Amino acid sequence: MITKRDLLGSAALAALTATMAKADIVSPPVIEQNNAEWPSLFEAKDIAEEGFIYGLPLVMYYAVMQEFAVDRNSGQFKAPFNEIKNLNHVATPADTAIITPNSDTPYSFIWMDLRAEPMVISVPAIEKERYYSVQLIDGNTYNFGYIGTRATGTEPGDYLVVGPDWKGGTPSGIKKVFSSTTPFPLAIFRTQLFNPGDMPNVEKVQAGYKGQPLSAFLKQPAPPAAPKLTFVPASTAGIRHNFFEYLDAALQFVPETARDKAVRAKLAKIGIGPAKTFAFKDLSFEHKAEILVAMKQGNGKVDKWLAGGNKNINGWNVGSFFGDEAFYNGDWIMRAGSAKGGLLGNDAVEAMYPYTRTDATGEALDGSKHKYTITFAPGQLPPVNAFWSVTMYDGKSQFLVKNPINRYLINSPMLPAMKKDADGSVTLYIQKDSPGADKEANWLPAPDDKIYLVMRLYWPKPTPPSILPAGTGTWQPPGVKRV
Repeated sequence: MITKRDLLGSAALAALTATMAKADIVSPPVIEQNNAEWPSLFEAKDIAEEGFIYGLPLVMYYAVMQEFAVDRNSGQFKAPFNEIKNLNHVATPADTAIITPNSDTPYSFIWMDLRAEPMVISVPAIEKERYYSVQLIDGNTYNFGYIGTRATGTEPGDYLVVGPDWKGGTPSGIKKVFSSTTPFPLAIFRTQLFNPGDMPNVEKVQAGYKGQPLSAFLKQPAPPAAPKLTFVPASTAGIRHNFFEYLDAALQFVPETARDKAVRAKLAKIGIGPAKTFAFKDLSFEHKAEILVAMKQGNGKVDKWLAGGNKNINGWNVGSFFGDEAFYNGDWIMRAGSAKGGLLGNDAVEAMYPYTRTDATGEALDGSKHKYTITFAPGQLPPVNAFWSVTMYDGKSQFLVKNPINRYLINSPMLPAMKKDADGSVTLYIQKDSPGADKEANWLPAPDDKIYLVMRLYWPKPTPPSILPAGTGTWQPPGVKRV
């Protein structure tokens, strides 16, 4: 699961409102765009609120795409469109494009441009004990397909990824066709790393991943190239200041569907969508103020959904947030909450993500004030077909935490080196200082501040004991206890 921090906190909105108010006090109010066509203040506010909830995942996806595949100077650039980038390391505190990064599996990325022709994703044979997955996500943040240990097995194969306008059949040699609802989908490859010394083996697997245009795969002449595009510069840090400009840009590459036709028609009324050019700066002071209020209220509704969209189990939030277009079925607030809670997260059958900011009694986790433990009773380790982990994040930024032993998580491959309790249980020590040499193998270093913990269960077992169905499974994560 990879996510971006709270992009529209009330403090940021208050600062932005104050800045705008100062700017407008010294100049006469600007006449609204297309004055005759613009809706009333309150209608505009309602449209903006609904549009914020609908558009938040699209904007977050668009901004990450900019940083990963478009802007070579973003500091987070990976590779241009249609080229695979293999990261020969796991995430560290230096990785800040996306919050709550997974530090279990080295990533490979390919951001695809399907406008001219489909792409073929090829994977090598991978040993059965090494979990891997290729998650396919489109600009709607729908997970529209999977390749990997769980979904397709460990045999080699070639898979076709097609855009929304593709009308062709299934070429010879292609095992399966995956259809994206947008022309710029992303494939995220996750390859299990057993231990730091295993990285050369992971690199060999990554070297077997391949992405190529269909014409190259078929050894045929390439079709005419798609027109060169000028993307609106965007960044995840800039979302709170430029939200509707970014949404206007993102919607150029999100074809309308029956599910979003109504909300798209409303957005068009305030100048947002294909063939539109929304300009916040050109609005009257009154409309600016209403739109800022709408964003804040929309953000509050997303946060409320996030708080209530899970089941609280021993202090952990457990739910199933991610899926394909049918999974969301036009539930925009669920989609927005999912993106804010964990942009680009996996379907529940691929991975589950219990998370918490509190101990088992509901008190906020704070490494500056307390020490904590998590104890897995004998026979009660997370039930998975692949592996599990518990990862530490700074509670404010949701980035990984710098620490003296460079340990950001504890996972199941580390179990042989860990110390068991007298009764056979396994206790993790969650604190900022070492618990002592005899317990350090079980130490998950915490920040000197608020704590955010995420448990990951890759390929959770579908039969009891299981965390599935999400929120009602027979296995429950043990609570975090204050020492």
